Amino acid sequence: MASNTLTNSAHEPGYTCVAFSRDGKLSYTGGSDSLVRIWQMDKDQYQEPEVAYEADEGITAIASSNQYWFSGSKDSEVRSYLHGKPNLHALVMGAAGACIQAVAVDPAGDRVAIATDETTVRIIEVKDVANVQVLNGHKKCVRKLTWHPSGTLLTASGADGTITVWNVSDRAPVIETLIDGIIPAVADTEAPEFMHDCSALWHPSGQHFFVASRTYDIVSISRPNWVKTFSLSDPSVTGATTALALSNNGVYLASAYKDGVLIWSTQTKHVLWRHTGSPDALITQIAFSPSQNLLAWADTGGILTWWRDPIPAGSPDPVKSTAAGGMQGVSVKRKSTPTLWGDDPVKADGDDILETAGDYGDDWIIDDIGTGMEDDRGERQTGDGFVKEMVSITKAQPAFQPGSTPMDGKKRYLAYNMVGWIDITDQDTHHIVNVGFHDLSTRKSYHFSDPFKYDVGYLGERGALLACPPEQDHPAQVLYKPYGSWSSQGDWTYILPSGQHVLGLSAGGERSMRSLRDPSSSGGDIQGQGNVVIATSAGDLTFLSGSGLERIMLGLEGEYVTMAAGEEYVVVVHRPGATTIDGSQGLMATLISFDDFEVLQAKPLPIPKSHVLKWIGITAEGSPAIYDTAGFVHIMINFRRPNRASWARLLDTNTLERKQGKDESYWPVGLSQDTLTCVILKGRQEHPGFPRPLTQELPVRLPFRNKDPGESVIEEKLARERMYINLARDALGDESTSSELDKREIELDKSILKLIQAACKSDKAPRVLELTRRLHFTHSIAAASQLAGFYKLIGLQEKIDAIKRWREAERSPAEEARERRRRLEQEDGYMERPKLLQNFNAPPKIERPGLARSAGTVERSEFTSANVPIRLSDARYAQTLVDSTSPDGKRKRDDTDDFASNSFDADAKRRVIDEIDASIPSPKRDNPFARKLADGVKKNPFARKPEVSKPIQKSESFFNKVEAVEDDQSKRATNKKGKGKEKEKEKKELSRQTTLFGLPPKPPAEKKGKPLKKGEVSETGATGGELASGPRAPDVEMLNVVPSSEAATLVETQGTEGFSTEDTQPIEDEVPIEWEASPPPSPQ
Repeated sequence: MASNTLTNSAHEPGYTCVAFSRDGKLSYTGGSDSLVRIWQMDKDQYQEPEVAYEADEGITAIASSNQYWFSGSKDSEVRSYLHGKPNLHALVMGAAGACIQAVAVDPAGDRVAIATDETTVRIIEVKDVANVQVLNGHKKCVRKLTWHPSGTLLTASGADGTITVWNVSDRAPVIETLIDGIIPAVADTEAPEFMHDCSALWHPSGQHFFVASRTYDIVSISRPNWVKTFSLSDPSVTGATTALALSNNGVYLASAYKDGVLIWSTQTKHVLWRHTGSPDALITQIAFSPSQNLLAWADTGGILTWWRDPIPAGSPDPVKSTAAGGMQGVSVKRKSTPTLWGDDPVKADGDDILETAGDYGDDWIIDDIGTGMEDDRGERQTGDGFVKEMVSITKAQPAFQPGSTPMDGKKRYLAYNMVGWIDITDQDTHHIVNVGFHDLSTRKSYHFSDPFKYDVGYLGERGALLACPPEQDHPAQVLYKPYGSWSSQGDWTYILPSGQHVLGLSAGGERSMRSLRDPSSSGGDIQGQGNVVIATSAGDLTFLSGSGLERIMLGLEGEYVTMAAGEEYVVVVHRPGATTIDGSQGLMATLISFDDFEVLQAKPLPIPKSHVLKWIGITAEGSPAIYDTAGFVHIMINFRRPNRASWARLLDTNTLERKQGKDESYWPVGLSQDTLTCVILKGRQEHPGFPRPLTQELPVRLPFRNKDPGESVIEEKLARERMYINLARDALGDESTSSELDKREIELDKSILKLIQAACKSDKAPRVLELTRRLHFTHSIAAASQLAGFYKLIGLQEKIDAIKRWREAERSPAEEARERRRRLEQEDGYMERPKLLQNFNAPPKIERPGLARSAGTVERSEFTSANVPIRLSDARYAQTLVDSTSPDGKRKRDDTDDFASNSFDADAKRRVIDEIDASIPSPKRDNPFARKLADGVKKNPFARKPEVSKPIQKSESFFNKVEAVEDDQSKRATNKKGKGKEKEKEKKELSRQTTLFGLPPKPPAEKKGKPLKKGEVSETGATGGELASGPRAPDVEMLNVVPSSEAATLVETQGTEGFSTEDTQPIEDEVPIEWEASPPPSPQ
C-alpha cells in the first residue's frame, strides 16, 4: 500500500485545502503561503504545477465547477478562474476585512455560496455577481457550506455547534430546520479545532448526509425528519474526525483523524481499509476523485498526498453508480394492508411513496441496498427491485480493559488504578513498558524493553500482568511479573493456542501489609502471589495461580466485556444475549470465587439506556463498583451473601457542585467510602494524556433528593455509613461485631439522635419511633427517651421506653445479624443427592409434635412379662389372702396375714432385679385386676378418667385423710386402758397401707441365738423346717427380671368403678420411690 501513496510538499506548513475538478483530471491545493497550485492527475508527484499568485494572504477555501474554479483567502476576497487555468478571471466578492471561511458551488455550477467571519452567508450568481441572496439568522460565523444534490438545499455548519439547513429554491430563502448538538461548538477561529472539517456531506441519493459529531463518531442525518439514523464508529478512533469525503457513488466514506485515514463502507458501517498518516501533522481536507480510484488529502504540514487505488480490485468501484449509491438510505413506505376483497387501497391526496425513516423510530433504518455492493446488475431482484429489512442500530460495547487508553502520540496507558499505572511507548520495532506505583514504600517502579508489543495490561496487588496479540507464527502469550520476588524465576509466561487472542486480564490477591521486597519469611512473598484470570477469544475464563499453575477453565456465557479482580473473587462483565432495540447493552456482572469457583452473584448492570460501561473496579472496602457514561457510580452491596446482592447508586457526578457551569468529565481510578479518586478531563477530552496528570479526590454523596440543608446531610451520611457497616460486618465471618464496628455504630447513633431531636422539636412522633428502632444500643434508646421527655412528649416517651424494654428482652442487633447469617447459611446449604439403589433403610422418622397422638408414659410394673419371678412370689402371698376371705366377699385381716405380709423381703427382690441389665417390653393389655361391669350397667359419666400420659406415682391424699380420722378417734379413746387400748392401736396400724400391695415394711432384724420351733415362721418368711433344710432355690430363672430402677409404681384408683390400665414407658434415669416404712405388728 505504501507504493501506491505519493506525497509532495505543496505548500508551507499551515492550513492546507484540496479539491478536484468536476472531471477529475485536475486537483487544486491552497495553503498558508497564499498560493494555489494546479496538479495534473495523470502525472506523478514530481511534476511542476501551475500556480495562481493573486491572493495576498493564506488560502482558506477552494471549490470548482465545470467551467470555473474558485478560491477564498484571508484577504477577504473570492476569486474565480477558468477551468485549469491559473489566470484570474473575475473577483466574485470582497468581504471588507472579513476572512473567507467557506466556498461552495452548487451542482449546476451557476451559484456559489460564500461564508465569512460574519454571521451572514451570501449566494452569488456566477454569471452575474451582482445577483446576491443573503442568508441571515446565524448566531455565530459559519465554518463550512455544502449543497444538496438537487441544489435546493444549502447546509451551513456554524461555529456555535448548529447545522442550519436552508431552502433556497425560491427567491426568499427560508430555514428548513436547525440541528443542534451534533457537531462541536468552536468559537475561537484561531483554535486548532476550528480547522476541523465539519461539513455535512450529502449522499448522492439526497436522503441523508454524513457529519463528524462531537463524540468522535460519524452520524447520518436523514430528511425530512432530520433525525439521526445511524452512526459510524471504530475503537481505534480515539480523537476527533478532522476531515470527511464521500465517494462519487456514495458507497465509500473516507475519514481522517490524528493517526491516519479510514475508508468505511456506508452499507456495512465498518472500516474496510486503513492508512497510517503522519503523527506530527493534522489532515485538514480530504477528497475522492470523481473519475478514478484515487484519494487525496492535505495536512497542516503543507504536504499533499495521493493514495492511488485505495479500493482494492474485486471491491465495488468508488466511481461507477450502483444500486447502493443511487438509493442508499431511501425510506420506502410500508405497503398498506390489502382489503378484504383483495383490492389495493386508494391513496389519499398528498401521499408520497417516499416516507421518512422516522416513521420507524430513531432506532431503525431501512436497508434497501440489495445487491448494492456488487457491480453486476444482473442479480435477481424481488418486488420493486430492493430488499427491505429493519435492523437495530444499538451497537454492542466492545471488550475493554479498565484503566486503559488508546494510543496517543505513540504512547498509551495499559492500566491505571490505585496501585499504580502501566504505560507503553511505541518505538516502531519494540515497546518500552513503564510500571509505576503510587506508594513507593512497598514497591519499586521499573521499566523494560518489550519486543512482543504488549497491548493488554493489568496491575494487581501481587503482580503486573501483560498480554500481547498473535502475529503471524507467533501466538498470543501472557506475562506475569510478581512484585519483589526473592526468586530469580518469579516471572512466568502462559502461551495461548494458535489463533486465539487475549480479550482481558485481571490479577487478584491480598493487600500487602508490609514491603513485598522483604525477603524474610514474614514478608510479602509468604502470603502468595495472588490469582490470575485470562479471558480469551475462545469464550473461556482461564484461572491460574500466582505461580503459573493452571487451576480451571470456565466457559463464559455470551460476549466478554471486561473484568476486575479483588482479594477473594473476580467480577466478570459479559453480555449473555444481544443488545436491545431501545439502546440497552444487556450487560451482566458475575462474581466468581477464587477458592472453589462458586458463582457468588450474577446481577445485571444498572446502566441507563443509550449509555455504556466506562470503568469497573474494586473499592477500598472490597466491593465491586462501576461507572458509566451517564455519570453514575454504583457499588454492589450484600455481595458476600450468595444471590442477595444489589446495586446501590453511590454518586451522580452530574450533580457535583464543582461541575456546575463547567465542561468537564471524570476518569475514575479508585473508589472508597468517602471519595472518588479520578482524573478530571476538560472539554471534549475522554482519557488522560501525557505527561501523566495528577489524580484528584471528589466527595462521595448519595444522590438523595431531599434538599433540606439541616437533615439531608445527616440522612445521607447515615445511609452511607449504614451501608458500609453492613459490608464490614459481612466480612467478619463467624464474628458478628468488633470493637471498630462498635465505635462506628456509636457514632451512627449520635447522628440518629440528632435526627430524633429535630423530629421531637417538630412533633413528628412516627419519625421519632422509626429512628429509635434504628438505634443500636440501649443507652442510645434511653437518650432518645430523655429527648422526648425534654420536649414534654410523655406518650412518645412511654413508647420509647417500651422499645427499650423490648430491645433488652430480645437479641441485640449484633446477635440478630449472626442469627440471620446462620439462617442464610442453612438456606444456601448443599443439597445431598441420594444414590440410586443404595439406601434400603426405612425412611427416617419425622418428629411432628403437633400431629402426634397423646400417649401415656410407659413404665415397668410388676404385671409386665419381665417381672414373672416377682409375681410368682406374690402369688403365694395372695393364696394366704384367699384363705382369710369372709363369706360376704370382704377381706378378713388377722394376725397371721400381717405376719406373712411383713415377712416379705422387698430388699431381696430389688437385689435380684438389679442383676438383670436388659428388659423385655411387654405388649399393652387391659388390667386383669380391674372389676368388670355387669351387663346393662352404664359407666359413670362423671367419673374422673385416669391421665394416662402422666407418670404413675403414689397419691398421699387418701392416706392423709385416713390417718387424720384415725388420729382423731385415737384421741377420743385415750381413756381406754389395758387390752382394749392395744387392740385399737393394732387395728389402726393394720388399716394403714403404705407398701406396693399393702405389704408391711421390712421387719426388724432377727435376733440371734434364739432357735425356732417346728411350725413357727421366721421374720424372713421361712419356717423352721425350711431353715433346717437350707436355702430355698428360686422357682424361675432370673434372666428375665428387670432392673430395680424400672420397678413398678401404683396409682390409687376409685373403688366404685372399674377401669383398665396400660403399661407405660419408663422415664430415663427415674429414681425409684422410697416408700415410708410401715410399723411392725403389735404382739398378740
